[in-house]
Amino acid sequence: MALRDAAWPALAVAAVLGFWALGARNRLVALRNAVSAAWAQADEAQRRRGEGIEQLVAALRAPLADEQGALDALWSAHAASARAAGAMSARPLAQANAAAWTEAERHLVAAATRVLALADGQAQALAGCADVQAARAAWVEAGERLRFARQLYNDAAAAHDEAIAVFPTSLLSPVFGLRAAGRL
Repeated sequence: MALRDAAWPALAVAAVLGFWALGARNRLVALRNAVSAAWAQADEAQRRRGEGIEQLVAALRAPLADEQGALDALWSAHAASARAAGAMSARPLAQANAAAWTEAERHLVAAATRVLALADGQAQALAGCADVQAARAAWVEAGERLRFARQLYNDAAAAHDEAIAVFPTSLLSPVFGLRAAGRL
């Protein structure tokens, strides 16, 4: 009978620890899902900006016929960014994917800046071209949305990383295979 009475406190402690572990895991999963949802917003903004790039390249092919290399570089950078975004969509918390997408975005912005500078150099010739103005406006608007979405992603990733690093949840992180998220 004494052994039976001693088992109740041990069972109670085990139950409390079990419920705590389950609650902690659910919180970590919710934070992981928040990072994935934030990436989905960034991916959508990136896709919209990609549509703007397609419009911009199409609108500038004729006026910038002498600068096809710059337009091709922009198109290649856009394709590389889209590939990196696809990898990021598959694993939105992977640091390597975030770093690859960030690098691809850096190249894309550099190529777009060059093309837009070339377009500015042809401002008089492009003054009446509504397609170029619309594509430029779409690029700027999508860029703003992307900046906001990147900030949302980074905030969600920071909350996720903080949760997996704080004791006692940090004890469960390796058990559940949770690692720090990358930053955009």
